[in-house]
Amino acid sequence: MNKAGIKQGLRALGLKKGDIVLLHSSLAAIGRVEGGAAAVIEAFLETLGKAGTLVVPVFGSLGILTDTVKRRPDAVISDCPKGTVAAIGADARKICIDHWKADTVHGEGSPYLKIAGLGGYVCLLGVDQDRNTTMHSVEALLRLPYLNSTSDTVQTPQGAIQKTWQYYPGPHRDFIGLDKILKAGGSMKTGKIGNAVTRLIKSRDLIEILTEAGLRDPAFCLCDNPECADCAAQRAAIFRNTINQEDFRLAASAALSGRYIPEIIENLQRSGIDYVELDFIHGKPAHLMSAEKLQLAVREFAAGGISISGLRLPGVQADIKKTLLLAKECGINRLVLPLGADAAGLTGQALAENVALSFCNRGVTGDYAARLMKDLAERKIRAGFTFSPAEFARCGEMPFLQTYRSGKFSKYIDQLDIEDGTFAGIPAALAGGNAEIKELVSILRCASFSGFMTLAAGNRHSGNVTTVAAAFRKLLDEI
Repeated sequence: MNKAGIKQGLRALGLKKGDIVLLHSSLAAIGRVEGGAAAVIEAFLETLGKAGTLVVPVFGSLGILTDTVKRRPDAVISDCPKGTVAAIGADARKICIDHWKADTVHGEGSPYLKIAGLGGYVCLLGVDQDRNTTMHSVEALLRLPYLNSTSDTVQTPQGAIQKTWQYYPGPHRDFIGLDKILKAGGSMKTGKIGNAVTRLIKSRDLIEILTEAGLRDPAFCLCDNPECADCAAQRAAIFRNTINQEDFRLAASAALSGRYIPEIIENLQRSGIDYVELDFIHGKPAHLMSAEKLQLAVREFAAGGISISGLRLPGVQADIKKTLLLAKECGINRLVLPLGADAAGLTGQALAENVALSFCNRGVTGDYAARLMKDLAERKIRAGFTFSPAEFARCGEMPFLQTYRSGKFSKYIDQLDIEDGTFAGIPAALAGGNAEIKELVSILRCASFSGFMTLAAGNRHSGNVTTVAAAFRKLLDEI
């Protein structure tokens, strides 16, 4: 290739005098070029003319073509230490000035958005969408939950200052997978310059097409590889943000989340869940652990950003004094235990230790459970109720249409166990049994339910907390 051939290829793609181009490039992809990198840059500048502008990213080491632009005496360098660009041409100063003042490195006020506003193009010369920095502009405009802030020192006319920018990109993305969306949109032209496959698209079109994709799915540029820790963490951040906008708090059973504490923490983090219900740890009932071991477990969970929603007992107990003292010593202020005839006595013990109780229905009908909860209320004894729709279904009841709509539980419920099953007691996928999970979640959301929705241990037949959380996300999307 030579300069004339490169200019011909650029014109064939649609570039003309007066255009603005943000170039991402690989000289090696073109093949042998007479005159090397300088000839390629001259080809762009001559194609754009004096009224046009060539822009390249110069943060880090991005190849010989970007370095060639940066070293030219007529280059203007943006004044931000993050996402820095170099520009040559009529609009170079307009594009680069005050980059550091923008609230985001790639969003409003950045060179990338200025190029879009001026009708400029993005050109990928021998590289794929993974090198397309304007993708980060789309993320910043959408304010995606997995983005972070970044800080650095900026040299200003008034001296050095410390500056923080919001919505800054982090690790791995699947920008390569977005190429098909841009092709389908019909706005991207593709050709060859030497051996280099070259893509050209209006920056504004790219942003509009992908912003629409991001509004439909905030994980639009994340990969589906379960072994990609970066994308798994970013998906978790999206889900966590969704849950944080709800009135309820989402918890998961420790037994559903794993066997050992580090495993449980990792799986909860990957799922975007911040609360764990301690039922079984290391395969044993958590309430039978020693105070020393349970305290250590609570500290480990806290260090991993996981709070305790409650300590769950698997069976009815005549005396829970020992368990109450254990919970209090370990900083756990809530117990979940099966509802029985001695509920009043157990609640009295708990209140004396300043520990809250929530009774769950296990092998009891709705009428019996409602009578016991009403008795507590009439005696001015405060206790919560953990509504287990799968357990009511096991008793032959329709948990929403019959049990909940009786109106006997709404004032007591502080937890909904997210678990499905059939009337025959066979576990089922969420919204795939007789527990009427979807209806119960929906009606509680309508009342701004502020208690816990807990992915219960009975879901283990469907997989682990990650797969169950994904099913719960799908259920929420359908409501």
